Amino acid sequence: MDDGEDVALDFGSEDDAMRHKRVRHPVACFFHLFFRVLAIVTYLFCGLFSNSFVTSFVMIVMMLSLDFWTVKNITGRLLVGLRWWNHVDEDGKSHWIFEARKKPGTLPPTAAESRVFWLGLIICPIIWSLFFFGTLFALKLNWLAVVVVGLSLSAANLYGYIRCKVGGKKKLSSIATNFLGQQILQRATATTPTDA
Repeated sequence: MDDGEDVALDFGSEDDAMRHKRVRHPVACFFHLFFRVLAIVTYLFCGLFSNSFVTSFVMIVMMLSLDFWTVKNITGRLLVGLRWWNHVDEDGKSHWIFEARKKPGTLPPTAAESRVFWLGLIICPIIWSLFFFGTLFALKLNWLAVVVVGLSLSAANLYGYIRCKVGGKKKLSSIATNFLGQQILQRATATTPTDA
């Protein structure tokens, strides 16, 4: 090698290696699913371990609260780079803030972490909705309170993160309308008859 020859240094190659790693935050992925699965399993099998409704209610709501806090404050930020919160100004007005990570120097979330985050976030409200209709039709009104808490907390996180993902300033109805309009226009232009 010549002394006057320039050598290209490969800065950032360690970042590329980290980007391809499947799970960068295994503890966050674990706790993203742990409390919600534990709450659902406890709801399903609490009758086997305790006859006390109050004890079961407190345990399930505690797990749901831990899940809500973990997802809102930790796993959303680490796994997909999204966060949301409420800010009350000095006039007493409530402002909802929805943020998505847009720093150019930060690594994007991995596909595996994103998949774990969104699947866990979407499937749990569906499960709690099924529990809601099951308890409603079975007329188990005391368990309906537990299910409503589970559905409310999981749906609130889902709504907050959807708002973060699509943009906090936009209304979801206008986004859906624009998307449907684009789909109809694409189908109309794709199926136009050609002249022979």
